[in-house]
Amino acid sequence: MLINTKAMFPLTEANRNFSRVARTVDEQGSVLILKNNVPRYLVIDISKIEDMDNTESERVEQIAARIIKDNLTAFKALAK
Repeated sequence: MLINTKAMFPLTEANRNFSRVARTVDEQGSVLILKNNVPRYLVIDISKIEDMDNTESERVEQIAARIIKDNLTAFKALAK
């Protein structure tokens, strides 16, 4: 996941102005909150979670298809 540096907030600012954080999430899709200058929290639009789940499933299916394609001969031999 790429994080836009304009979508990063120190924890103190996020506490003081959460509406700005929420607005940035609406515009950018996510916000990274820093605690002591270290990335600590990720605020993300909940609809993005479903998209990420679908992406992960697609990746697994793509990898499985590639493994089957690359090793089809071996799988056929094992099936006998």
